[in-house]
Amino acid sequence: MASIFSRIVAGEIPAYKVAEDENYLAFLDVSPLIKGHILVIPKQEVDYIFDLEDEVYTGLHLFAKKVALGLKQAIPCKRIGVTVIGLEVPHVHIHLVPMNNMSDMNFSKPKLQLSSEEMTETAAKIAEKIVL
Repeated sequence: MASIFSRIVAGEIPAYKVAEDENYLAFLDVSPLIKGHILVIPKQEVDYIFDLEDEVYTGLHLFAKKVALGLKQAIPCKRIGVTVIGLEVPHVHIHLVPMNNMSDMNFSKPKLQLSSEEMTETAAKIAEKIVL
């Protein structure tokens, strides 16, 4: 069965996309830690990041860097936190989280519930700052 992320790539499930090319996709996390929390994935479905082919692995990180640079311009913050946990969905994904303090990266804290209008506005604001 395809992962939820593969279903997003296939267009079966909607997402608040911020950047996309032929190999990678970045979209807002629907249960974000902080407004602007983004997930960056390879379109190829692979469960574990260290199982990616070297070219896909490096491409994913270079794509994530471009997204992070745009995210920092769109959402005021001190840094963009980066983490790979990999247990939530069996599809490689990098979390990019706008940070002003260490607690912004605490994945055990309650997630935000943002309206679809706020998610759409946030995605558009970020997308316009990303240069691929």
